[in-house]
Amino acid sequence: MTAFLIDNMAPIMFGALVVFLLLGYPVAFSLAANGLLFGLIGIELGLFGPNFLQAMPERVLGVMSNETLLAVPFFTFMGLILERSGMAEDLLDTIGQLFGRIRGGLGYAVVFVGALLAATTGVVAASVISMGLISLPIMMRYGYDRRVASGVIAASGTLAQIIPPSLVLIIMADQLGRSVGDMYEGAFLPGLMLAGLYALYIFVVSTIFPKAAPGLPPEAIGFREENGRRGMTSLSLLTLASAAFGYAVMRGSKTSGADFVVLTMFFAMLFAFAFAILDTVVARLFGLRVLSKIARQVVFVMVPPLALIFLVLGTIFIGVATPTEGGAMGAVGAVVLALIKRRLDIGLVRQAVHATAKLSAFAIFILIGARVFSLTFYGVNGHLWVEHLLTSLPGGEIGFLIFVNLLVFVLAFFLDYFELAFIIIPLLAPVADKLGIDLVWFGVILAVNMQTSFMHPPFGFALFFLRSVAPKFPYKDRVTGLETAPITTGQIYWGAVPFVIIQLIGVAMVILFPQLVMHYKGSASTVDPKTIEIQIAPPETPPALDLR
Repeated sequence: MTAFLIDNMAPIMFGALVVFLLLGYPVAFSLAANGLLFGLIGIELGLFGPNFLQAMPERVLGVMSNETLLAVPFFTFMGLILERSGMAEDLLDTIGQLFGRIRGGLGYAVVFVGALLAATTGVVAASVISMGLISLPIMMRYGYDRRVASGVIAASGTLAQIIPPSLVLIIMADQLGRSVGDMYEGAFLPGLMLAGLYALYIFVVSTIFPKAAPGLPPEAIGFREENGRRGMTSLSLLTLASAAFGYAVMRGSKTSGADFVVLTMFFAMLFAFAFAILDTVVARLFGLRVLSKIARQVVFVMVPPLALIFLVLGTIFIGVATPTEGGAMGAVGAVVLALIKRRLDIGLVRQAVHATAKLSAFAIFILIGARVFSLTFYGVNGHLWVEHLLTSLPGGEIGFLIFVNLLVFVLAFFLDYFELAFIIIPLLAPVADKLGIDLVWFGVILAVNMQTSFMHPPFGFALFFLRSVAPKFPYKDRVTGLETAPITTGQIYWGAVPFVIIQLIGVAMVILFPQLVMHYKGSASTVDPKTIEIQIAPPETPPALDLR
């Protein structure tokens, strides 16, 4: 029995952790307790000495002194200030009006705003709850299918975990030993691709089943001009002029890929905001204006938070600021924006600080527990067991990627994004590195996959968040006065299924098209190092010395 335990300590330890988690114990304490328990067993069996566990304080201190993790509270605070100062409501109202007449317009608005909130809050709960409270009653009021409405709200909220500045991408970069800036840059295009796939799904549904996603009736459209028109022409011209300005500013720069896109959009927004302010001043002084009401509304609502986030990401991408410095700048910028909008008070700050401390403590405790677990797991040669198990899979690199993604997809039914990042990534990263897989690409693949952990029926957290704000009983709509049927849990679950499939399609696309991520390396040299010849000129003969 003793020999069996010694030979199989690693799989037994991993199996015990799974049992702990399935019993419902908190993840941080399950990890730490498992590590300490098997550490004592390992000492008793003679696998290592009693002084082995003396390395634990140093590992815990390493977690507490990790400056990269400081970005987590900064970005959390920034997102909560922006979300709780009414930004989400303003965005949904404005973008809903913008897309309202189009069939499926509210669905497009939710996807669009979900992507914007992802780039500003970075917190799934905040995004899902905000959009559920604001847009779900409107979608129900105008006849949206409840499965479509609930599915698109829950899925769009999960974009907060893949579109930078995602909190989990910070953890992922730390666990993989890679730069947070590289991880952000690599995940930027896959995040936008997922948002595009969600919008494509709305288009298909609204085309095949028009009644499932209708457009808003004319009387529900606001921000009209005095002549009754919507004024979309001036918005289109302003968008083109802003894009041209941003491109002109960045055209001569050496940046490329996501760096170029983010900084171009930042300068384009500065131009749009400056033009809108100038137009407002001229209108007040001389009664002349160029921009329509909808154009000014879009600029003043969308540009400030987006300009802030693109400034933060741009400085991180080009290496001017570290993620921690960028997060601090974003937190200060969010407070300034809330002050400008006159929506900052002590109650809002207290809520944001409390929620930030809670989430940061949650992440740190899990990370400390993971360090305790990994110390013992490495002590019993668990890393060698995992490496041998995964490198012996048929198919090489592709076989490894397929197996790992299937494993993560199944585990996502029971573990959330943070738990997967802390438990699974440290075990898989060394094997991926040994197989020659780029770890940033590998991390983004798993990030897109782990996003399904929020959408899996019946355990997906995004579904729980939506269930908490979706109506459970019939209610009277405050606008129409009609009694409206509630949303059932079954409708929320069935609405999530198509988006889980879309996320798996996203995983496949990132695997099939690595350049979606690999552009973070910039323009690589095309010179083959093997063809380089170094020629050293023979030393010149010194002139003879004249000793006469």
